[in-house]
Amino acid sequence: MSEYDNEEISFFEVMGDEVKPLAQDKIIAHDAKRLLADKQRVAARFEEKQKLTVPLSMNAVIPIEPEGYLAYKQAGIQDGVYKNLRLGKYAIDNQINLSGLTLTDSALSIYNGILQSHKKGDRALVIKHGKGLDSKPFPGLKKSYVNHWLRQMREVIAFHTAQPMHGGLGSTYVLLKKHPDQKLINREKNRRR
Repeated sequence: MSEYDNEEISFFEVMGDEVKPLAQDKIIAHDAKRLLADKQRVAARFEEKQKLTVPLSMNAVIPIEPEGYLAYKQAGIQDGVYKNLRLGKYAIDNQINLSGLTLTDSALSIYNGILQSHKKGDRALVIKHGKGLDSKPFPGLKKSYVNHWLRQMREVIAFHTAQPMHGGLGSTYVLLKKHPDQKLINREKNRRR
């Protein structure tokens, strides 16, 4: 017997009937297949939920050439405002990078990124989508979808292909509507006393 066994025995002798050993719980062996199946089931539910929450259409996209320009402005946008966007004169408040993402993940990233930027009061952002020279089923696939999705969002009032300093033909400037809170702040700031 070692000295530790003697200490343990003397401890139980001192404590007497007050101390009782714990009942052993069943030990569940690690089941890798079950854990993997559970993770896949949770991931599938998450993806299904995300598909329902992103209202951006994946249908009827018009192909844009990789070297083509993206350009859009809503009616009522002043030419000077659009020119400043096109020339990259607005401070970039946020950037959304779509490189390496699938189309579904790109749609989710654009949708959530634009909504969050709008809520924060950001006005100008850059979406980096790449040219897509080697994309399949046609060149410029993601660029074409970005053009398609941005036209569907109410928060977007204008967009244009970026200047070379911000990514050129592989990026797009996006101008967002003012958030109602920002309108109120501007009204208060510019109010005559």
